[in-house]
Amino acid sequence: MKKILFYAGVFMLVSFTSCRTKNEKKEEHTKFLVTNPIKKDTSITKDYVSQIHSIRHIEVRAMEKGYLKHISVDEGQHVKKGQLMFQIMPNVYQAELQKAQAESKATEIELQNTKLLADGKVVSQNELAMANANYDKAKAEVLLAQTHLNFTKIKAPFDGIMDHLEAREGSLIDEGELLTKLSDNSKMWVYFNVPEAEYLDYITSADKDSKKEVELLMANNKRFNQKGVVETIEGEFNSETGNIAFRAMFPNPDGILRHGETGSVLMAVSFEDAILIPQKATFEILDKTYVFVVDKDHKVKQQEISIGAELPHLFVVSKGLSENDTILLEGIRMVKNNQEIHTKFLEPNQVFSELDLYAE
Repeated sequence: MKKILFYAGVFMLVSFTSCRTKNEKKEEHTKFLVTNPIKKDTSITKDYVSQIHSIRHIEVRAMEKGYLKHISVDEGQHVKKGQLMFQIMPNVYQAELQKAQAESKATEIELQNTKLLADGKVVSQNELAMANANYDKAKAEVLLAQTHLNFTKIKAPFDGIMDHLEAREGSLIDEGELLTKLSDNSKMWVYFNVPEAEYLDYITSADKDSKKEVELLMANNKRFNQKGVVETIEGEFNSETGNIAFRAMFPNPDGILRHGETGSVLMAVSFEDAILIPQKATFEILDKTYVFVVDKDHKVKQQEISIGAELPHLFVVSKGLSENDTILLEGIRMVKNNQEIHTKFLEPNQVFSELDLYAE
């Protein structure tokens, strides 16, 4: 019985030792996949929060004081240039015009009489000049009264769409009081803010003088059916944000866009000789991004990098790596800094093709 127990113990010890040896050998031969970054020209589509403005958006205000007699339009209505929108009660202004016309007629008669007397040497030339000046003044008063009367009819200065009515028929309107707003939505100005670094890349690019084409992502997450172009850049940076405003113009033939909407401008940004790495090769500690670089002694070194842009499955590295570095592709949570590892190198083209690389 003792012999049986002895042999059983020896068998278990040998089995355990054998298993442990096999596991150690397996651990010793674990190979981690590594690769190199790729260096190539590429581009990404960046989105910028934007504000949408009508190409012409004005306040329609009363030019004269009086009772609002009639409103010829409704909220949200499309109006044509010259179309009557509001009518202020014209009675007082009509009376002032008639008064001015009568005074003009009287001064005209007085001028004619003075001319006859001047021709007969009865009055001096100074009196004739005074009569002529009075007549000119009276004509100016007629023109002024006519202008005030015309201001009682408020007409659309351009084709556009009406906003909210700020007054109702019968209201007593003061001079300069807001009646509504009018928007020309045939074309839209879309403003978006660009960081200084991206502005510098844009302004120093080879195609800076050509109008850059952009797209608009609307609030419903759908792309607007018209493409726009960047027309202008504002004159100075915002000192608080470090951004500068770009303005793109979009045609709006279907009237989909309205003044005051928001969206996102989609603009292609080019990167020359960009360093690209798979996103899965990175890890974060606090707010910093790192990769493991494998040196010539097969030791992994934790390397901080700066991300310039993001592509599907990829990062554009702006600082911290070169195309000659060897980076750990998988198993980044299984190694420690300065650990020596066994590696298996994968060609970058093979790695990137498996990541659905669509950058050009």
